[in-house]
Amino acid sequence: MSHPRHDIDVSEEAGVRYLHFGSDWVQGAMRIARPWNLELAYTREMMAGLLLRQETPWPRHALLIGLGAGSLTKYIYRHLPQTRITVVEINPEVELVARFHFKLPQDPARLTIHIDDGAAFMAASQEQYDLILVDGFDPDARAGGLDTAPFYQHCRERLTADGLLSINLLGRNRGFAASAERLRQAFDGRALVFPSCDSGNAIAFAASGNPVAVGLDELRTRAETLKRETGLNLLPTVTRLQMAGSLAGGRLSL
Repeated sequence: MSHPRHDIDVSEEAGVRYLHFGSDWVQGAMRIARPWNLELAYTREMMAGLLLRQETPWPRHALLIGLGAGSLTKYIYRHLPQTRITVVEINPEVELVARFHFKLPQDPARLTIHIDDGAAFMAASQEQYDLILVDGFDPDARAGGLDTAPFYQHCRERLTADGLLSINLLGRNRGFAASAERLRQAFDGRALVFPSCDSGNAIAFAASGNPVAVGLDELRTRAETLKRETGLNLLPTVTRLQMAGSLAGGRLSL
């Protein structure tokens, strides 16, 4: 497998360290004083599966495709100690930068990192995952093989009965509508695109096993508990879902 050949840069401003792939476009961020927190709004929203599944323990095994600055990996490692974490990253230099500049933990018992193409890994994998998080782009904001019908189908096959797929679709991208439709078709319509964040990122969730049905009041209660216990504030996400009319009959259903 050939690895991507692009620059990897790190910058800092106002107490925040940023990861770039040879451009000003931000690939990841960490507030230096709070390295375990999710600094970027879209990364916080990618963890909204914690509002949708309340089985304990959940998730037992999380798969992350695209390491970046390691923000999602570090949040899960710190706040979900019952979760085993597998990360797939195509560029070995990204792992080195995440360890050196972004405090990615070294814990082979809980955290495994594979240097591999995410689409190829999913096609070959026989593991089952409770949570699959996909956030992989090249320097030109292209997802490549991570935005295809076969890839989404492989994700579906790898989910447990209580599994969820969370994916960053980059809502202002020209191919966004086609990406969302491919995802819906792969999951027989059981996919929901959240209203776009201010950054333009749109996060989608999909499920194929046990149904998700959570009322607005319960979503708010779960979000308040999550904020209190881990510092992750998803209350704005719940409000945006309500304002956008995404909660048919006052419930989020998948």
